Amino acid sequence: MDPLGAPSQFVDIDSLPGWTDAYEAKQLDSCQNHVEKAQVDVRSPFPYRKDINAKIILWKGDVALLNCTAIVNTSNESLTDKNPVSESIFMHAGPDLRDELQKLKGCRTGEAKLTKGFNLAARFIIHTVGPKYKSRYRTAAESSLYSCYRNILQLAKEQAMCSVGFCVINSLKRCYPLEDATHIALRTVRRFLEIHGETLEKVVFAVSELEEATYQKLLPLYFPRSLEEEIQSLPYLPADIGNAEGEPVVPERQIRITEKPGVPDDASDEEGLEADLSFIGSHAFARMEGDVDKQRRLILQGQLSEAALQKQHQRNYNRWLCQARAEDLSDIASLKALYQTGVDNCGRTVMVVVGRNIPVTLIDMEKALLYFIHVMDHIAVKEYVLVYFHTLTNDYNQLDSNFLKKLYDVVDAKYKRNLKALYFVHPTFRSKVSAWFFTTFTVSGLKDKIHYVESLQQLFTAIPPEQIDLPPFVLEYDARENGPYYSSYPPSPDL
Repeated sequence: MDPLGAPSQFVDIDSLPGWTDAYEAKQLDSCQNHVEKAQVDVRSPFPYRKDINAKIILWKGDVALLNCTAIVNTSNESLTDKNPVSESIFMHAGPDLRDELQKLKGCRTGEAKLTKGFNLAARFIIHTVGPKYKSRYRTAAESSLYSCYRNILQLAKEQAMCSVGFCVINSLKRCYPLEDATHIALRTVRRFLEIHGETLEKVVFAVSELEEATYQKLLPLYFPRSLEEEIQSLPYLPADIGNAEGEPVVPERQIRITEKPGVPDDASDEEGLEADLSFIGSHAFARMEGDVDKQRRLILQGQLSEAALQKQHQRNYNRWLCQARAEDLSDIASLKALYQTGVDNCGRTVMVVVGRNIPVTLIDMEKALLYFIHVMDHIAVKEYVLVYFHTLTNDYNQLDSNFLKKLYDVVDAKYKRNLKALYFVHPTFRSKVSAWFFTTFTVSGLKDKIHYVESLQQLFTAIPPEQIDLPPFVLEYDARENGPYYSSYPPSPDL
């Protein structure tokens, strides 16, 4: 009741029936013993969890009317979308909300941003932008929608929120199929509650009359209310149920490489390999070092905020990755400046960068950065090496140090941790000087991984010639400068 005695329009979530409450007790009682006795070996990847079900509420109504810690608003990139959810939230929150949204300066697809609730019963509003759906970009749309739900939940966790009211993020204006989107929404929430369930007390799915039937149909797949319902729902789960956090998985990106294929598991062999490669990069530039004491002091000074910085950095990288998956990068891919080839002597994935194929002055370098992230994200989860061909590059192909610094700062920790070597092939004196300054004063963590390679013969001691696709002009240049070494090796027809 409000102060004048009139009934409040807002709905307290504690008064709403939970997901388990909607399940008739007699169904559980009549089948429970039978299910327990006839226990099957195959369980659902989303097993019956009474504690998780107790946190879920499905409610047909306006999300703006929920009295909970935060509600979700679905909008466009400028946060000015006119859809039924947004319009109701703006109407009930009052004019102050529009003023605060202007300070946010928009929101990218997949991101989540926070404002106060103003005149709403909810203390906060979490704003997000769902993806535009096109069937040919389905993978990108799925990843973006997953990011919406995941970032909302992560924000709720960080702000110690007790309850979140979700609207249906995939708006009709953005053409996302309702059933496909509901699968992503439910499994993302389920996986989050499995890992961080103690941080949230209630999750409300506020749906319209048209959306209610779909949620009623799919909720038992991810939140079964008994062992019987779990077993009955198992055949209806989709083939792609995401990874451990509910993120969509693309099978062709799940590359598996055995450790040291064809090489015995003998530590002495590894030591011998290191000795054989010791001459690579043994020149004066490789031996130069920066001020080690200064570097250690800077690290120590940053230790207090390291955890917070890592968390912020990971969120930033996830936004870049989300954008990379949603962007059309076919023009950058056509340059064939970055591609995966075979493995080195240690069984590590080899990635090739062809400097001469990068028209720096003609392409959008931000799209180039997005393409690098798009290609490398699944490669960098395991150890890998980079081979950079500086062969016959000129000023037209020189990557700006600011761009390289931005790339190094954007990528997440796995890129740096799993990069085991960077082979700089056919360097010039000028490029060595530039690389030394860059790795000494800008990204010092890369210095010890760079090996300057004057000839392909040197490169082949680390990477077998049959394991690397060489551009024809690189072979021709090396034969002219260093004499033929592996003339029977056929160049890649695609390069």
